[in-house]
Order: sequence, then structure tokens, then C-alpha cells
Amino acid sequence: MGHEKPVEPFSDLHLEDGRVRAVLLHDPTVEGLDMAIYMDASGSMKDEYEYTRPSRTFLEWIRGAPLKEAANQVEPQVQWMLEYLATKDRNGLLRVAYWACGAYGKAIEVVGELKGTDVKQYKFPGAQYLGGYTYLEPALRDYVQYLKEQVKHGAKRGCAIIVTDGKLHDAEEVERFSESVAKEIRAGRLPRLNFVLVGVGDGIDEEQLEKIAHQEYPGVGHLWCHRIAKEITQVAELVAVLVDETMTVAAGGTIYDDKGKVLKTYEGRLPAVLEFDVPEGTKSFTLEVSGQRFTQPLPDEDEHHDEGEEDHH
Repeated sequence: MGHEKPVEPFSDLHLEDGRVRAVLLHDPTVEGLDMAIYMDASGSMKDEYEYTRPSRTFLEWIRGAPLKEAANQVEPQVQWMLEYLATKDRNGLLRVAYWACGAYGKAIEVVGELKGTDVKQYKFPGAQYLGGYTYLEPALRDYVQYLKEQVKHGAKRGCAIIVTDGKLHDAEEVERFSESVAKEIRAGRLPRLNFVLVGVGDGIDEEQLEKIAHQEYPGVGHLWCHRIAKEITQVAELVAVLVDETMTVAAGGTIYDDKGKVLKTYEGRLPAVLEFDVPEGTKSFTLEVSGQRFTQPLPDEDEHHDEGEEDHH
């Protein structure tokens, strides 16, 4: 059997009727990816950050069970995100900060560069000064500044997760700033980066978020992606899905056959599953991403599909 094993960064490979289906690894850590989490600290988040002690049941009370540890709704979500996202980060450290802090909602409180391991040691009680307004642009500026600094230490790609529960007071400034970020990326002054925005609850202006997220920039594509979570308890899972979708390998790529002919070009980011046709007799294909080339030998035609051969779509 001439079964070909997938080489990095592929995890699965099929060839049938001249059509290749190549699945990228579920977690192909993007080379040099530097991640950050920005948590909304505007006043409307007060309840979510409040620590409450889960009450004991009558049975637990009778048995004299110890009081449960006080917790808030945000902490487990940030811990979970931190643990997961650190597996994709170039050095396993994530910048974590609160945004929309202070009387005017324009201040940032940086918690620090946190490790994805031992996340339970970190507490997330909310910012010292919860904000009166929800201004997002200062957080974006903070991240871009941070990323520029990290480029000197090997960062080649950026992704900031932003969690909010309210309507932005500076949507136009956010759009303008996004435009300037796209220009910097095009000029090569900034590495490619993405903003992943998760809105929580009913206070979200979805139209506002849609407008920001749907903007496409020449030569860059989308900078933003967003989703709405009903509850804060759904945030971490949503973020994981969005990051997987957005960061699966670098932005854009080209597939060549073994003679160097272009078979397919992906603008923007690569999907997790690549499907394309190859000329008869092609022995391998090459994926080129961000200047790197990965050559994958092809298995013999129809090898895995003996049973359902008449079942062609």
C-alpha cells in the first residue's frame, strides 16, 4: 500500500477522483503568535465580578461541610481561556488587562503577562476602578503598542481577545483606528493581527459590532471577528471556536502541484480543511504560507475509498 502519512502541518489526507482533501492540524500553533485578553471593566460588569459564596445545601449544612470558596462569574472563564490560548501563544504568556476602566472608561489596567499553566493561582476580581463608559479604542492602542514591543522578541502575528457586555461609546474611533492598523500591516510596520470580539448579554448593540467586524481592508482582509454570548459562562468556549477559526495557520496561502503550477490561492486566512483538484499523476503538492513551504506526498488515488466507490457526489 502506498499510503502517505500526513506531514506537518496536515493531520489528515484524502485523494479521490483527482480531488484532494487535506485537513490542517486542529492546533497548528501559528508561528510567533502573541495573544492577549482584554476584559470589559465598565460599571455594568459589576455583578459579574462580584465574589459570592455558593450557599450550602441543607444536607451539606447538617453534615457540617466546609463553606464553598467564594467565586465570581468571570474568573473561571478567564482561567479557562488563559489555559487554552496559552497553548497557541509563542511563549505561553498572555497579556491580560481590564479595559473601560476609570471615571471616563478610557483607562487600561494591565494585570500582567500571565502563564497558561497554574491558572488557578490567578484571581480576576475586576478592575480597581470600574469605568463609567465603554471606550474600546484605548485597549486596541494598548495591544498594538504591546505587539510592536513583542516583535523585537520574536512575535510574528497577533491576536487580542476582547470581551464586552455593553454598547461602545467610540465605535467610530474604533473603525478609524482599525483602518490605521490595516495601513501599518500593509506597510510592513506591524505583523498581521486579529481582534476577536465577544459580546455578552442583552446590552450589546449587535449592529454596531457587525459594522466593525464586517469591514474588509485591501491587502489585509478582515481584522475583526465577533460573536454574541448569552451568558458570561459561554465566553470561553466561544473564544476557543473563534480563535480556532481565525488563527488556523497564517493569513493566506498558495497550493502548488509537483511541477510548480498554482492549483489554488487562498486570500485572507486558510480554512481548516483545504480542498482542491490535482492533475492526473501528481505525486505531491506544496502549501506555501508566509514564506514557508510544506510539501505533502500524495497517496495513490482512491486508496481509502474502496467500499463506496459508486457513491460519487
